[in-house]
Amino acid sequence: MREILVLYYSHRGSVRALAEQIAYGIHQVPGMAARVRTVPKVSTVCEALERDIPADGPPYVEVRDLEECVGLALGSPTRFGNMAAPMKYFLDGLAGAWVNGTLAGKPACVFSSTASHHGGQESTLLSMMLPLLHHGMLLLGLPYTEPALNATRTGGTPYGVTHLAGPDGVPVLSPEEITLAQAQGRRLASIAARLESTC
Repeated sequence: MREILVLYYSHRGSVRALAEQIAYGIHQVPGMAARVRTVPKVSTVCEALERDIPADGPPYVEVRDLEECVGLALGSPTRFGNMAAPMKYFLDGLAGAWVNGTLAGKPACVFSSTASHHGGQESTLLSMMLPLLHHGMLLLGLPYTEPALNATRTGGTPYGVTHLAGPDGVPVLSPEEITLAQAQGRRLASIAARLESTC
């Protein structure tokens, strides 16, 4: 069984909900499984420390997860059109993985959530793609052959699945968002499996 790392940061639960659906899609591909991980919050207070193990949800990511997995799904909520600080902080610490080529040649996709339609979903997805390109990853989007991409009135872009949480941050996904998240997981896992079979 080969694993895809589903790595996310979620503040109110929307990105976590997308991550769970992407993981479900990954599990639908024979021989593939999802390894779900998160990143800890960051603080401007230097003495603030997170527990070694989160109180709930998946464990915190370790570099070993990047080394062992054959693909990556990366998710973050939007912060002024960019990824959230905890995800950026984690990615900024991956110089060793970059030097070693840990992620080079592995497929990746991105996902996000915003409170409004024009809250920066696509720019956030693009901001998450940049470090992945520097690591030599193979980026995958969502093609318009997915009918839900044309039907959605909430989240969903050709750059990756998104969720429209609304001003109250509701983490309940629409049917189209669920469909697109699962499709993105299946697509990532299928391509990772094909790449693995050629090695």
